[in-house]
Amino acid sequence: MRVDAFDFELPKELIADRPMEPREAARLLVVGEELSDHVIADLPRLLNPGDLLVFNDTKVLPARLLGRRGDASIEVTLHRDMGRGRWRAFAKGAKRLRLGDRLQFAADFAARVIEKAPGGDILLDFSMESADLREALERHGSMPLPPYIKRPRGGDARDRVDYQTMFARREGAVASPTAGLHFTPALMAAFSTAGIAHLTVTLHVGAGTFLPVKVADTENHVMHAETGFLDAVAADRLNAVRAAGGHIVAVGSTSLRLIESAADERGHIRPFTGETRLFITPGYRFRAVDRLVTNFHLPRSTLFMLVAAFAGLERMHRAYAHAIHARYRFFSYGDACLIDPAP
Repeated sequence: MRVDAFDFELPKELIADRPMEPREAARLLVVGEELSDHVIADLPRLLNPGDLLVFNDTKVLPARLLGRRGDASIEVTLHRDMGRGRWRAFAKGAKRLRLGDRLQFAADFAARVIEKAPGGDILLDFSMESADLREALERHGSMPLPPYIKRPRGGDARDRVDYQTMFARREGAVASPTAGLHFTPALMAAFSTAGIAHLTVTLHVGAGTFLPVKVADTENHVMHAETGFLDAVAADRLNAVRAAGGHIVAVGSTSLRLIESAADERGHIRPFTGETRLFITPGYRFRAVDRLVTNFHLPRSTLFMLVAAFAGLERMHRAYAHAIHARYRFFSYGDACLIDPAP
């Protein structure tokens, strides 16, 4: 499909730069045969007893680093752990970097450029054990917020809490699974009372989720890889819910992509460990996910393509037009949708 089919105009003032407080007060657009306006706190009554919510428990690393290359300042965002102290990173001003350049982030924290790739992508060697590197990131890094959220250089301490879901426990993401930001312990208790269970899976979200689709046709887009884990216990629970007639409700596009990566053609979900490059566009046949809770996404993005595949492109354009007219808040810190699949 042509990428411009997924375009729309969004007023900049609708881009949220802080999450709603309290989190349950964020707005929720239900996208089914009709559109209806709610708030996140309404979710327990919008789902059914026996349904299962699936959250992503990845934890965001403070993966944005400010440093020096000689007298020049440099900013990098780590996006993929290659093991042995090496990370792929996006660098501002990458064209000026040379192989072998030493980037100094603190007196005891530096990396060397050992590879360059197109698009500002570099490979850095920190020559540190994984645990030491994670500790250094906690001390010297800042949260890797998406580019449409503006912060002072060096980051904002509040985002260390705001940009992390209540489920975060497995370190490895460099972007938040933002649909999960709306959920609180009080809301989870309300789900339990309503007979709606939940479980967690892990997909380490990469910075590639924010990369624009630069090709004219979706067939020519190369999807970024992300590492995921769905264990046998989770697979058995998911299969049991479907067998009992309940709905699998993915919270976020990351949970959906992992579940769909783990499902076979009959919709049976198997344990999954490894990378997924699943690129979902209209025409994809969903195997296992029945409903989706997700935020409002960027135009021409792989995420808007995914929701268009799930609910239908025309329906999602209509939903987004309604949200813009009703002044919903967009993107990572914005409001959300509960989406039913296309008939």
